[in-house]
Amino acid sequence: MRQQRPASITGERIEPPVSESTDTREMIKEALSRALTQAQTEGELPHVAPPEIAIERPQNVEHGDYSSNVALRLAGSVRQSPLDVAKKLAARVERQGPIDVVEVAPPGFLNVALSADWKRKRLLDVVAAGDKWGSVEVGAGQRVQVEFVSANPTGPLQLGNGRGAVLGDVLASVLEAAGYDVQREYYINDTGEQIRLFGLTLFARYMEVLGHDAALPEGGYPGEYMKQIAKNLVDLHGDRWTNSEGSPSDEFVRRGLALMIEVIREDLLAINIDFDHWQSEASLYYPEGSSSYEEAMRRLVEYGFTIEKEGALWFRASNLGEDKDNVLVRKNGKPTYFASDVAYHFNKFFERRFDTVIDVWGSDHHGHVARTKAAVAALGGDADALEVLLYQLVHLRRDGERVRMSKRSGNIVTLRDLLRDVDADTVRFFMLQRSADAQMDFDLSLAESKDITNPVWYVQYAHTRCSSVIQNAKDKRVKNAEDQLHLLDTETEEHLINVILKLPETVVDMAKRREPHHLTGYVLELATAVNAFYAGNRIVDEKDQNLSGARLVLVEAARAALRASLGLMGIQAKNSLQNFRGTDDRSPLLTQQASVELRGKELVEHNQTRERNLE
Repeated sequence: MRQQRPASITGERIEPPVSESTDTREMIKEALSRALTQAQTEGELPHVAPPEIAIERPQNVEHGDYSSNVALRLAGSVRQSPLDVAKKLAARVERQGPIDVVEVAPPGFLNVALSADWKRKRLLDVVAAGDKWGSVEVGAGQRVQVEFVSANPTGPLQLGNGRGAVLGDVLASVLEAAGYDVQREYYINDTGEQIRLFGLTLFARYMEVLGHDAALPEGGYPGEYMKQIAKNLVDLHGDRWTNSEGSPSDEFVRRGLALMIEVIREDLLAINIDFDHWQSEASLYYPEGSSSYEEAMRRLVEYGFTIEKEGALWFRASNLGEDKDNVLVRKNGKPTYFASDVAYHFNKFFERRFDTVIDVWGSDHHGHVARTKAAVAALGGDADALEVLLYQLVHLRRDGERVRMSKRSGNIVTLRDLLRDVDADTVRFFMLQRSADAQMDFDLSLAESKDITNPVWYVQYAHTRCSSVIQNAKDKRVKNAEDQLHLLDTETEEHLINVILKLPETVVDMAKRREPHHLTGYVLELATAVNAFYAGNRIVDEKDQNLSGARLVLVEAARAALRASLGLMGIQAKNSLQNFRGTDDRSPLLTQQASVELRGKELVEHNQTRERNLE
């Protein structure tokens, strides 16, 4: 006989308290797992190894809040029809906690509807969590390093670097919200041929500033920024580094690099990115005798993954299934760029002992992925612990036409050029709108607009509305009515609640799949739900304190979810918007529900299948 869960003495369903941002799908998985165990214990289903229980949101909202195909996956191993298996499981799922209704749908799906009261009560957890709503503990404190940007310190950050910067930073924030211990790192390529050319170019510009004739080296860096760095060196140190040899000293190059790195750091801070650690490539070669480089090379030799040929030392990548071997040390004794990569990843995994390393690289580095993973394996590590997120190019467009913004920096468009015309919040949002593996067109016309056609302003305006409502309620002495949440039963209220409660599972999916771009789809969906709720309901009504108090709780929860989402994106949650066209709370532009819903649908059209695509 099926065991019954003890009822409360009042006969009401028991609602276990939930005090953190729990992924509701895990609760449903546990309930289905218990139902399967019970069916096996009762002899209704044979004892077989249970499959992975997948929970997803159905495409049709009439099919409930969640759906599972576990019966379809079990049917073959238990030799029963999927429909029969689904019925046996549905009959044994406890209707407790979030679960209200479990229905069977052909050919064997289990559709789960959550308790409306449970969802309403969860709003109190959202309000209590504030801007930490959505945080979960799936990472269990595992140490993850996210290395991103890592542009050569030979020039300012380019447009593509900006995309990698935002992707890496938001991914790190998502992983932190998912319970991982995350370090953000910038790798400074401060050795090699490019640094030699940087030094020669800078020295030529330095001599020019001092009034001497000097020619740029072949393959040097012609950008105007080099003249500015040279001028800064003259302002700071005068003619200290002029010499009869006509070449830069090591100290001169170091000083120049320090100034260039500071420019890069300032550009990153301008888009709200601050690294935990800046790792010098040169430091991998010191101290002599026990450096990361020497230890890594020793290990490769000891493990039999090197071979000497043509006077050079090669990495035997072919022993690990790669098409060709790779040079580690040239015949002149100088290590290659790849050797530095090997030393760097040895340092990450074996000296600093990160559990997982995620490198965010431009797509032009795709050829480096396999050999770097092979090197990690050859060193004795887990190649799968190294993950590489490749991102595609960014193109600027205005009114559909590709544009160049500036020639101030040579033949490049810099991140700083873009920030002269577009604010940092908009840059971050737009850079995050597409998946990393898709090329993106950055629409300058849309980014510069200050109305709801701009998705950033649309989302931020939803937050300002919430703040305005909360202040209005405070002025009118309307208080939260936490015991009146059952009054939240209109379609727009229920939809807004559903969207608010999706954030924890969205964080889980983004963290597991390393896909931070889904945040833009979520926050647009949330803003659309907020604006539709605002347009369709009178929120603060002094004549109905109970309903107003219940709606005030909903508004506070919506604001918390917006703040949490924008926080993960590194975007300000503004309480007011200056120069925004149509900010009157009763403007027809924003109070007509149909207009709001239409605009919301346009904004999130490309993300309508977001839940289905998070697979």
